[in-house]
Amino acid sequence: MMTDQQIQLLKYPIGTFNCPDVITTSDIQSWIAILDHFPSRLAQMVNPLTDAQLDTPYRPEGWTIRQVIHHVADSHHHSYIRFKWSMTEQNPVIKAYEENAWANQHDYNQPIALSILHIKAVHAKLVYYLKGLTEKDLQRTFIHPESGDTVSLNQNVGIYAWHSNHHYAHIYELLKRKGWF
Repeated sequence: MMTDQQIQLLKYPIGTFNCPDVITTSDIQSWIAILDHFPSRLAQMVNPLTDAQLDTPYRPEGWTIRQVIHHVADSHHHSYIRFKWSMTEQNPVIKAYEENAWANQHDYNQPIALSILHIKAVHAKLVYYLKGLTEKDLQRTFIHPESGDTVSLNQNVGIYAWHSNHHYAHIYELLKRKGWF
């Protein structure tokens, strides 16, 4: 039986996102670099895995590696759209979705190849788009309907860089624990 602290470590192996009070150009560049390199890092780590390994949960009562990969594809697709909404509408209320319900859909059982390609394509588009935004553009905002929080685009760059590393760490830590390297 795992303690609550052990479960929290499995849920948040790199901790939760901690946004700096002042987001610098250097922060944005660093986060964009993470987004740029994430797809190839992820693919390199998961492509050699067997179906049995892909169908292993990263923690008790957590998603399988396969579900995590499909989730990242869907989540980062949503993120790209949120950037575009925020640049074309004034402080829009974005559409949220039920992540666990999506993770239990039949398409989350399919091979990971399409989601890996999707992540590569979405990240290529996102990185290109982000590099074309100005500091003023990155101050634009959206409203998240679940929390009611107003999120700036510069914050959202950091959130999705963290999200990339967060799910990468879920998989990496499982592979390390299982000795699958």
